[in-house]
Amino acid sequence: MLIVIAALAPVFILIVLGAILRRSLMRLETQWHGLERLTYYVLFPILLIQTLVKADLAKVPVAGGGGALFLSALVMSLLCLALRPLLVRLAIDGPAFTSIFQGATRWQTYVALAVSGNLYGDTGLALASVAMVAIIPLVNVFSVAVLVRYASPEKKSAGTIVMTVVKNPLIWACAIGLVINVLHLPLPKLWHEVADALGRSSLAIGLLVTGAGLHLEGLFRPNAGAAIGVFLKLILMPVLGIAMALWFGLTGSNLVIVAACSAIPASSSAYVLARQMGGDASLLAQIITLQTILAAITMPVAIALVS
Repeated sequence: MLIVIAALAPVFILIVLGAILRRSLMRLETQWHGLERLTYYVLFPILLIQTLVKADLAKVPVAGGGGALFLSALVMSLLCLALRPLLVRLAIDGPAFTSIFQGATRWQTYVALAVSGNLYGDTGLALASVAMVAIIPLVNVFSVAVLVRYASPEKKSAGTIVMTVVKNPLIWACAIGLVINVLHLPLPKLWHEVADALGRSSLAIGLLVTGAGLHLEGLFRPNAGAAIGVFLKLILMPVLGIAMALWFGLTGSNLVIVAACSAIPASSSAYVLARQMGGDASLLAQIITLQTILAAITMPVAIALVS
């Protein structure tokens, strides 16, 4: 348990530092917006490419790890849709439902990679990166489709939904890294030096941005929607992820990484998507903030259970 806490501590310290900096030294929204775009479009994709390029995929259970997380995300998505009639009875409208859906299914990639790397180094990073290949397209398609159906004031075509997913830089980074790895394409030493330097900075900056994006307003007055979003992501999702991993026969570090990725709080990018497409952004901000804080307790428990 102490080893798990030691691996998670730097992650949450950086998140807290980001929240402090947002309210003291760097108060301008534009400063964090620039860092977020730099991380999302440049630093983080390079980290993914480099991680997958260097990964020994023969030692990574691609089908098992990716399959377990893919199926758990799929089951959670379908469960949320099945709960829609019940949530209506609780006076949760369409936009609020989309926020619960995103809060239950999206995951914070910066935290996932940081935790996986702290736990198992390059092997952990490789497995988490493979998991992203499986999860990111699925949750993006579902999230956009749900927002279009239940929140967006303007109905969007299937082509628009597909293009939203296709333009995701993280999906392209995963695809590029896998292609280079599988085809054994040679890369110059200069690429590795630059990519390693940028990759190391991406996780730290990404965690700071995550902390800066936390919304503490109304934190101590969570409503039913926020409580449901927290329960689904921090309690039920790890149960699903671990169950699927065991079903695939995963053990040891592979099982731990699946448990860690399943217990990750929702991504702050979901908040941006909610603002753009008519979701209940304030509710989603509350869900993400509560999840990020409570994950400091639930993640060590989930990981310790399978360690």
